[in-house]
Amino acid sequence: MAPTDVTYAITGSSGRLGGRVARRLAAAGIAQTLLARTPSRAPLLPGAIAVPGSYDDPEALARALRGTDRVLMVSASESPERLRDHRTFVDAAARAGVAHLVYVSFCGAAPDATFTLARDHWHTEQHIRAAGIPFTFLRDNLYADFMPALVGTDGAIRGPAGDGRAALVAQDDIADAAVAVLLDPGPHAGRTHELTGPEALGLADVARILTAVGGRPVSYVPETTEEAYASRAVYGAPDWQLDAWVSTYAAIADGSLATVTTAVEDLTGHRATPLDQVLRAAADDSPSP
Repeated sequence: MAPTDVTYAITGSSGRLGGRVARRLAAAGIAQTLLARTPSRAPLLPGAIAVPGSYDDPEALARALRGTDRVLMVSASESPERLRDHRTFVDAAARAGVAHLVYVSFCGAAPDATFTLARDHWHTEQHIRAAGIPFTFLRDNLYADFMPALVGTDGAIRGPAGDGRAALVAQDDIADAAVAVLLDPGPHAGRTHELTGPEALGLADVARILTAVGGRPVSYVPETTEEAYASRAVYGAPDWQLDAWVSTYAAIADGSLATVTTAVEDLTGHRATPLDQVLRAAADDSPSP
């Protein structure tokens, strides 16, 4: 059991990952502060209080984090300002004297990572190190839960992933790992855990599994990099967003996301969840038409 005098704060509680962590802590009877840009959107949980905590509001962060021991920092929404906002949050956590910061990063985070947004994660990690806060980095692979969103209206997954593979990880597994670290951070201080699923899958494998689970044909159609940019240009997204979309597939192609680890099982005591089980669970949770 966690010590009753330890205080917890969770960011991103109105989102998929932060919300999962918050609900797990609440189920364990742990009081927590939920930081949210819009507190009314935070989940209503026993022992939880929602407070303003936007990453671009240092004063609100200072109030929210004051006296907090353990903090889950879910990365901010993708934007050109994300790294700036991350640094604002980290600086506020350092000033508040946070005893342990668990940061949700990305597999293979590096200054020259193929996936462009993984570079922001690396710079955030370096800022946390420089701030002197005891930390644990959870570097997630691509979310298994998001695979259905890759399918276009024509039933095809399209992108320049070639024959590359990714060790897709379930959000529930990430949440379980985060809770394990938050409840007992000592053994994980200063460590980086690369969280993956149980196997590395190509997008043709993903299409096959989506077909089997969903009952509707899904295919994988490889694109060149040029074709990928052209097919996504119709959305009118800014250049940085287009780069992020296309480089996701490029990171699969070059093997950046193919390494499989045992980190989920090491942290949680249960095996990482295969993609088909993630998809079936999501289908079971979907409301009936």
